[in-house]
Amino acid sequence: MRAFVFTDKALARHAGRFVWLELNTDVPGNAEFLEKYPVENWPTLFIIDAREEKALVRFAGSATVPQLERLFEDGERAWRGVAQGPEGLLARGDALYGEGKSAEAADVLAQALAEAPADWSRRGRALESLLIAQYGAQRYEDCARAAQAELSRVPHSASWANAAALGLSCALEAPDDADAAGVKELRASLEARAREALSPGIAMPADDRSGVYDVLVQARLSARDESGAKALAEQWLSFLEGEAARAPTPEQRTVFDSHRISAALVLGDLMRVVPAIEQSEKDLPDDYNPPARLANLYRRLGRLDDALAASTRALAKVQGGRRLRVLSDRADIHLARGERDAAARTLEEALAYAKTLSGAQASQRQVSALEKKLADVKGKR
Repeated sequence: MRAFVFTDKALARHAGRFVWLELNTDVPGNAEFLEKYPVENWPTLFIIDAREEKALVRFAGSATVPQLERLFEDGERAWRGVAQGPEGLLARGDALYGEGKSAEAADVLAQALAEAPADWSRRGRALESLLIAQYGAQRYEDCARAAQAELSRVPHSASWANAAALGLSCALEAPDDADAAGVKELRASLEARAREALSPGIAMPADDRSGVYDVLVQARLSARDESGAKALAEQWLSFLEGEAARAPTPEQRTVFDSHRISAALVLGDLMRVVPAIEQSEKDLPDDYNPPARLANLYRRLGRLDDALAASTRALAKVQGGRRLRVLSDRADIHLARGERDAAARTLEEALAYAKTLSGAQASQRQVSALEKKLADVKGKR
């Protein structure tokens, strides 16, 4: 968003419309904000009513300039309290999701779609928000079925493509034992829609298109279709390499780094991406991401001294919950080097650091995973 959207000159006319804030969720000092306004996905966009300190809109994921402008309109309409009918339900669903009430938000957003006319201009945005809320509430099968039912009512657009990918993600999470035949059909149907989302005729940001490739690869891996997954991963990585080559600034180019690594992992060709990540570290010396990614790549390649050095560089720059992930990965490097005592000390350091963070920055799931990993390391001595 910072590299491709917020710099767009079309947004200049909105400059005086809101008080703007960009918040780094890794900084421990921002924990109080996160406790009040939950963030589960990055980026998450909020529009907040300063009078009541209430989130009017909470939208998880990136947005194009037109999508962002729609969010502005929705937030202002909710702030004025003039919305009725489906528009009012959308505003209420947004507010509930802003409060972290995913299940309640999903119910209201589903009602908005049910009551809206066929040509409702907010249908695509409302569908995206519904699917995100259902995913957050772990209503995976409901999410997949909502996507399947609503996609035919939404014009082909970035919102349509995102909804297709979200629906497929939900279908992949739905348990097989709930309705094995039905879930299998859902996955096949939504996978076809997600492939359709890659059509050149659908204008969407490159990182969103990359997200569609990602979930399609996961679908093939879930189906144990290794050759199909690799074929898609090759298309995915080639697409990302082309986008990175066209990016005019280092910040815009590094947007694609994490997905390039994901595609290369599926292909089993990590050296194809190592030079790009090394260049990212040179270009963005204050960013912890490139050295953290290099640490993982080097470990997988057996370059363990390089991996440990890269991890050290990343730790010098990272804070918050993401520091826990870097420390967990560092423990893996020590284990690969046969250094179990060092791995245990690293995990103990991570757990001690987690105690200094709020629950909004160090989730119980993260802490439990670190505790289990430490127990495993100590148990194998």
